[in-house]
Amino acid sequence: MLELKNEKIAIPVVLFAGILWSFGPLVVRYMNDPHLIPWQYIFGRGLTIFIILNLYLFFEEGINFYKNYKKIGKSGLLGGVGLGIAMISFIYSITNTSAAITLLCLAAMPFFTALLAFLFLKEKISLNVWISIFIATIGIVIMAFGNDGKNSLVGFIFGMTSSIGFSIFSVTLRWRKETPKFTTVAVAGLFCFIVAACMIMIKNQSFFSSSYNSAMFSLHGVLVCLGLILYSIGSKAIAAAELTLLSLTEVVGGIFWVWLPLLGINEVPSTNTIIGGFFLFISLMYYSLIMRWNKRHIALN
Repeated sequence: MLELKNEKIAIPVVLFAGILWSFGPLVVRYMNDPHLIPWQYIFGRGLTIFIILNLYLFFEEGINFYKNYKKIGKSGLLGGVGLGIAMISFIYSITNTSAAITLLCLAAMPFFTALLAFLFLKEKISLNVWISIFIATIGIVIMAFGNDGKNSLVGFIFGMTSSIGFSIFSVTLRWRKETPKFTTVAVAGLFCFIVAACMIMIKNQSFFSSSYNSAMFSLHGVLVCLGLILYSIGSKAIAAAELTLLSLTEVVGGIFWVWLPLLGINEVPSTNTIIGGFFLFISLMYYSLIMRWNKRHIALN
């Protein structure tokens, strides 16, 4: 796989990946009645992700790309299911609450990843990371108390579920580092496709929505895949601390696009969302700065 070794080039590549991902909430807001067609969305997006990533693997590795599926193992299957659950939870979150709440829940992912790695991989958590988790928890609680509407609270819960699903995906990749990342994401797409197909048949619904909505489903899947490919190409040359900060591009951009009046959504975050989001941003900044300092300290010694 193509990798960038020059950090000056890698940083804008990863930033652009975050910008591509940030358009996801806007795409959902542009759909016609997305709350009525969640399974059609999951079906279309999952199928798009599965096809595009397998095409990418074919062009990268040739006809033998399918051998990656033999290497996937338990970690890849678990990671694919975790990521699939995250993708399914995302649409139920964003159709029941504001885009800001959904995205800020996803911003808490590094801390859920640290906790899961502590519980299942026995990785140690430093005092500074515990402080970051504590600050993030304050922000999450503030946002939760601001979601006093029934649907809004449902959206918040699904947002947290999505964040935990992404964390499961991250931890499984660390569990077995040889687990093929792109193949695992393709499995997640296939998982979404199969689950959605089953739910559509159970509900006796049509597999496809309008041609406009179907185009939106596919567009979101394309944005996810292109972002993932660019992120993987650039991330090898960037330290984990910088990657954590760069990941905020998706959150800030996603909130900005749905707020920008010019784009026609004009979705303004609530006061609790802004305050809770501030705590989350502080925790991520602190986390990133500590990681950077630790890296420099190790290098000096």
